[in-house]
Amino acid sequence: MSAVTDAVPATAPQGAVVQSVRDSLVIARRNVIRMTRIPEMVIFGLIQPIMFVVLFSYVFGGSINVPGAGLSPSGYREFLMAGIFAQTVTFATAGAGAGIADDMHKGLIDRFRSLPMARGAVLTGRTLADLVQTALTLVVLAVVAVLVGWRTHENFGKVLAGFGLLLLLGYAFSWIGALIGLSVRTPEAATSGGLIWLFPLTFISNAFVPSENMPAFLRTIANWNPFSATVQACRQLFGNLPTGYPVPDAWPMQHPVWASLLWSVLIVVVFRTLAVRKYRRADA
Repeated sequence: MSAVTDAVPATAPQGAVVQSVRDSLVIARRNVIRMTRIPEMVIFGLIQPIMFVVLFSYVFGGSINVPGAGLSPSGYREFLMAGIFAQTVTFATAGAGAGIADDMHKGLIDRFRSLPMARGAVLTGRTLADLVQTALTLVVLAVVAVLVGWRTHENFGKVLAGFGLLLLLGYAFSWIGALIGLSVRTPEAATSGGLIWLFPLTFISNAFVPSENMPAFLRTIANWNPFSATVQACRQLFGNLPTGYPVPDAWPMQHPVWASLLWSVLIVVVFRTLAVRKYRRADA
């Protein structure tokens, strides 16, 4: 009898974890199926990053001086692409927030609450589905980048690791979008709230120009920006840092892969906690 009693506390949490994973995958599948039935969601999500690739490559290429590459259009193109990739995965935040706000507005979240399912599964499933869409967008964007002349100069494993960091950053930021979506009343407000802070985050960074060209206070912000850490890590893993490119002295720029991992994990932990708490309070 005592053996059975001792086993219950150990199995109960395990069962809760299994149920949470199962419920999250069910919600993720539901959202992925919804995306396939509304293909314009995916198509419009691809248009903007493709436009950025083409416009930045051919409009700014040859006019921005990249240390180690000079004014070479091909040099700037390779410098640019990690920034475009990172911008694409972070801008998916607005879509995540709008999707959750739309489900809230239509009462779908209330239906989920009436079911015997893990409370955090609704949000986890949504962010996993957004991760699938982000991965698809990155694949298409990488093909377009190759067509305009972007190349990698490291082995396949490092290139995959670079894309893995991009997906992790996108997943982390989708939790910020989830919190925004739960905090506003309409999908339109979620879209606006999801974009307004992304522009300074992405432009006060090393994505489009070297941070050394910025004023001192902006340079400090850019070097410690989690977005910049992922961009720098991808350039390193893709082999897209020009020879002789001066790496800033800030720790995230000296150790960008570790900085990117730490920033992304920290964002997931903090904003997942806040989003699930917000969801449960709305449930109360």
